[in-house]
Amino acid sequence: MLNLQHIHKIFNEGTPDEKIALNHINLTLEAGDFVTIIGSNGAGKSTMMNMISGALTPDVGSITINHKDVTALPEYKRSKYIGRVFQDPMAGTAPTMTIQENLALAYSRNKPRGLRSGVSKARKEIFLTALESLHLNLENRLNAKVGMLSGGERQALSLLMATFTKPDILLLDEHTAALDPSRAALITGLTKELVEKDQLTTLMITHDMQQAIDLGNRLIMMDKGQIILEVSPEDKKNLTIEDLMNEFQRIRGEKMVSDRALLST
Repeated sequence: MLNLQHIHKIFNEGTPDEKIALNHINLTLEAGDFVTIIGSNGAGKSTMMNMISGALTPDVGSITINHKDVTALPEYKRSKYIGRVFQDPMAGTAPTMTIQENLALAYSRNKPRGLRSGVSKARKEIFLTALESLHLNLENRLNAKVGMLSGGERQALSLLMATFTKPDILLLDEHTAALDPSRAALITGLTKELVEKDQLTTLMITHDMQQAIDLGNRLIMMDKGQIILEVSPEDKKNLTIEDLMNEFQRIRGEKMVSDRALLST
């Protein structure tokens, strides 16, 4: 379970560039919740992700994961609870290391680390089985440098690595946005499969409103550092893009001519 209480963050406080990035955010995810997040650029979506991961520290508020207060825990210590996939396929892997070496690092994230080899025979079998689930033939390229993979292959590997140890929280930060439509569809399908298989508690930022509707059991809309709309599991079943646009217009009092306008304002 994830709980954010009164999370507040100001950048460049006291200067002409002062910006309230998060304005006393409250959000609770129960075990197995899959929450999609939409909102315009600068709404605070990625800042909230960075708070959860430990890349940023709130000025005010607390963050708990499975009832453990992690607010002051540094990012490297918090990583044993959290898996994350970024928008940039280059960000989640080590390009100069092989596929199996990257998987070995991910596999060891929440385990004690010693001086033994990172890729034992037993672990290699685990890696092969996991890679086969991607249906990209990567199981036959264990010794290939990750930097030689395509963007879609690399993002699929990043997703596998992030979910390998069944993290308490999975953070997906526009992880299909940099891919072409066919690869984006592949990663979307893999996301749904991996999250459902292990019932992972997941937060996913997306600029694709239909994707936000189709995936997950809950949806939130952010704007100007606040959560302005929460859609329950029951209401999400019949949700449409038009519904979201109408809600945004009602809350902000502005007429939106398209979903692209809503997400880019």
